[in-house]
Amino acid sequence: MRLIPASYVKPYVKRGKTDAIDAEAICEAVSRPTMRFVPIKTVDCQAGVMLLKTRHLLVKQRTQSINSLRGHLSELGIIAARGTGKVETLIAIIRDKTDQRIPAVARRALEMLADQVEALARRIATLENEIVAEVRRDDTMRRLATIPGVGPITAATIVALVPDPRAFTSGRHFAAWIGLTPKMHSTGGKERLGRISKMGNPVLRSLLVVGATAVSGHARRGATVSPWLTGLLARRPAKVAAIALANKMARIVWALLTKGGVFTRRPATARSMQPDLNMT
Repeated sequence: MRLIPASYVKPYVKRGKTDAIDAEAICEAVSRPTMRFVPIKTVDCQAGVMLLKTRHLLVKQRTQSINSLRGHLSELGIIAARGTGKVETLIAIIRDKTDQRIPAVARRALEMLADQVEALARRIATLENEIVAEVRRDDTMRRLATIPGVGPITAATIVALVPDPRAFTSGRHFAAWIGLTPKMHSTGGKERLGRISKMGNPVLRSLLVVGATAVSGHARRGATVSPWLTGLLARRPAKVAAIALANKMARIVWALLTKGGVFTRRPATARSMQPDLNMT
């Protein structure tokens, strides 16, 4: 069985919408020599995706609950520092019966939100422990975690969403599939590069960008990361450097998935953050 993305079939659909026209478009698309197909995920990959999506949903719900809690308390003049870890200060104020700033009716509603935030945090921690345990058991995930900026969540997401890395002919194609390459605008013989395409999976792309941002942050604070990144930060804004590093990380990920080995940093004289693939 071979699967085709619906967006690739749409250009071959003629006027109207019937089953016969759709079938004709699918047959026409399949016959194209340059057509790209979607690899079928295994049951293990689907299970991994379910685990990651459940965590993503719980994190989103926790963020919504925390924002609601902060918004309600700010109307009463109670404000805490930013960050998920600082919400404990607000929860302590809510549960302090001696604090007269919160009316009794509002306190009962806010206590429900506080209980929900803590329950979601426990569930997220349980799922994250399961993901970390799975990364330790899986050889591919352990090798991906050796890349700077790639943690257990990112490694598990890559393995779950990329069942066949050899479907990409190169690391460039893999980075383009994720959406980390600039858009091409060419007309009249003039070529212009725009912003990144953002055409791939948004979760995987955001994880790579967040990891690259963390690595570039260490480099800006003086940590020895790579001469290539240090030079790029000296020439370009931090966000542009982070996107470029995320693109390079995607290429390294493809190299490790297709060739095996682990990431080892080159000596300081190297020009770029290219991996040495240790096959042992």
